Amino acid sequence: MMQAGTAGVGANPRLQIAGERQSGQDVRTQNVMAVSAVANIVKSSLGPVGLDKMLVDDIGEVTVTNDGATILKLLEVQHPAAKILVELAELQDAEVGDGTTSVVILAAELLNRANELVRNQIHPTNIISGYRLAMREACKFIEEHLAMKTDKLGKETLMNCARTSMSSKIVGAEGEFFAQMVVDAMHTVKTVDELTGKVKYPVKAINVLKAHGKSARDSVLLDGYALNLQRAAQGMPKRVAKAKIACLDMNLQKTRMMMGVQVLVSDPTELEKIRNRELDITKERIQKILDSGANVILTTKGIDDMALKYFVEAGAIACRRVPKDDLKRIAKATGATVVLTLADMEGNETFDPANLGQAEEVVEERVADDNMIMIKGSKFSKAVTLLLRGANDYMLDEMDRSIHDSLCVVKRVLESGSVVPGGGAVEAALSIYLEHFATTLGSREQLAIGEFANAALIIPKTLAVNAAKDATELVAALRAFHYKSQTSPDKKAMAQYGLDLVEGKVRNNVEAGVLEPAMSKVKMIQFATEAAITILRIDDLIRLAAAPEGEDE
Repeated sequence: MMQAGTAGVGANPRLQIAGERQSGQDVRTQNVMAVSAVANIVKSSLGPVGLDKMLVDDIGEVTVTNDGATILKLLEVQHPAAKILVELAELQDAEVGDGTTSVVILAAELLNRANELVRNQIHPTNIISGYRLAMREACKFIEEHLAMKTDKLGKETLMNCARTSMSSKIVGAEGEFFAQMVVDAMHTVKTVDELTGKVKYPVKAINVLKAHGKSARDSVLLDGYALNLQRAAQGMPKRVAKAKIACLDMNLQKTRMMMGVQVLVSDPTELEKIRNRELDITKERIQKILDSGANVILTTKGIDDMALKYFVEAGAIACRRVPKDDLKRIAKATGATVVLTLADMEGNETFDPANLGQAEEVVEERVADDNMIMIKGSKFSKAVTLLLRGANDYMLDEMDRSIHDSLCVVKRVLESGSVVPGGGAVEAALSIYLEHFATTLGSREQLAIGEFANAALIIPKTLAVNAAKDATELVAALRAFHYKSQTSPDKKAMAQYGLDLVEGKVRNNVEAGVLEPAMSKVKMIQFATEAAITILRIDDLIRLAAAPEGEDE
């Protein structure tokens, strides 16, 4: 490392900037160490017997989680190369929803091995082109040889995928119960795009609510969109059939004068008139909304107690302080438009009935210890609510994350229609295939592809280590099965063999129901390789020193 002199001083003729520079092998080693440190944090949380992490932030907020993306997000990583890994996990979370831990572990392992190759005098450019080639071949191999269409595997496939994704999480013990719930919820929100005719399963249409008390098995799937709040006044009806819903993002409180407006009143009676007029403006606004036919009013802001009586008299349900996200989703499901102001083009105030959404009924139901507003039979898209029950906040939050991952997995399986065996089967098959593929090349890329093949084995190895089993023996047995499946035509079915981490042996994971979406594996390999290449490309790091305070630039 060399210290740089300030420009013009000439202390160091090679680098005329205020700062320090690291280059070549130093930077690579430092980057690999940073990335490995991040990967080692999440390593022990991989797999059905992975352990949880407890994270405490600067204000003492505690999070107990097993989800790779959540752990990395809360870590607040400082090192620039390690930050790439955190973004990588978030990308996998957004694209697939599951596999965030494995993608980080694989990227770190690829980098580790690439660093070894660079030390052995192989140029990074050769390694990068070798990795790219290996990535393309791996994705092709998964799609051609390992992926199976879900229609051939029957109804249980979705349940198995949901169960596999939950197996490593807190809800794993109740996997069967929650898998059924997730699959039912996903089928309920199925929508068909009118223009393209494509079937979509929006995860956002499923509202997840959390309530303390009882056990995880008391969680229920409610038909309709539930809001965790109650009617604004007790005099309002508990049920409204053929609901016409107005979604407002405005205040229904007593109108006050604008800030900075001064009114000089000489006659005290005039003051009373001003007060009455202020009340009347709100009354007129509410009347306009009710005249349009609205009988359910949801607003993100407040409603005055005085204004509530108008709703009670009209027999309408009004709710105040509705979360904005919920309001947007309800508007989408019922076909309503969120109204920000009643002002129209002419400067008058009107409320267009076309802004109203429609639902079969809106009821207030008592669920757990709280009252909830349920919107049932919405006009455009179906909406369902998962009500999770659990002992404490940490457990409920972790259940929420696990359920979200499962919903994403089921969505991917339904939309892409292809799955692969889990439990390290894909990685072992790729390792054998790429080793063979590497020997067919006569160039330097051969070494990089060979290392890529070995790096893929980090997933089954980590799974076995976390399960307190003999990793070397298990992975060797698994490789033997996959070698047979790729060399003898009559042993093709052995490609479905993966690890059974409870018994500590190799078994057919398709029959055992351990399945993952094919897309999850393909994306994992693509993202991990891209991240490794991005970090591998860096060979120089220049840190500029902070300017001393008090000096003007």
